[in-house]
Amino acid sequence: MTHDQALTLHYAAGSDVGRQRGGNEDSAYATVRLLAVADGMGGHAAGEVASAQAVAALEELDTRLADTDLSEVDLGEELAGAIATAADRLERSVADNPDLTGMGTTVTAMLWDCPRFALAHIGDSRCYHLRDDVLTQLTRDHTMVQTLVDQGRLTPDVAERHPSRSVLVRALLAGIPAEPDVSLHTAEAGDVYLLCSDGLTDVVKVDEIHRVLAHVASKDTTCDEAVTALIDLANEGGGPDNITCVVAHVVPEGE
Repeated sequence: MTHDQALTLHYAAGSDVGRQRGGNEDSAYATVRLLAVADGMGGHAAGEVASAQAVAALEELDTRLADTDLSEVDLGEELAGAIATAADRLERSVADNPDLTGMGTTVTAMLWDCPRFALAHIGDSRCYHLRDDVLTQLTRDHTMVQTLVDQGRLTPDVAERHPSRSVLVRALLAGIPAEPDVSLHTAEAGDVYLLCSDGLTDVVKVDEIHRVLAHVASKDTTCDEAVTALIDLANEGGGPDNITCVVAHVVPEGE
């Protein structure tokens, strides 16, 4: 394949309430331009409101860029701007309805101008990247436990089972300026990406995730089938939380 061959995305998204929750506070969004997962928190359906508002702001960005030449767009700036808009809306919602106080959401989102993309991330939803059968986590969890791992005070193995592993040090919250990590990347043909909420990663081991994504890379499995397989694995593991996955496969256009 030549380097100037145009690339595009095959993608799929899915969300499941899991086996132990009464409602689904996750939201997902997927088009050829924008992929996103948001995991809301706050109880009394407030988490559902927060994640939906975050995804709505990203959807508006996607719509606005539909007729734009993305080669002239600062992808990272656009994505960060949409997340800032979402934070403003959370603040307004809480001002209008004090019952929503304390609501927030994680956001992990990719804005594509294939093969370039920007990745924005806040909270503990994740983005994984599979290339040449090597699986890499592109995001760093904004959790207390990950901070302790970074400081060398906890091993990753202990962190995986730590009872406080879901305690966030950063998320999208009303009244707090949005501070997502934003990075720029270049994809290659054959790359597979996964965005997911912690309802997947708290239950399903990384080697299992790797196995499912490898089937997409080898074209034995579609993105849709991979999303279903990952959600099934999380539910087989007890499904303690809502489970949301977006899988994308970078392929030559017209394939």
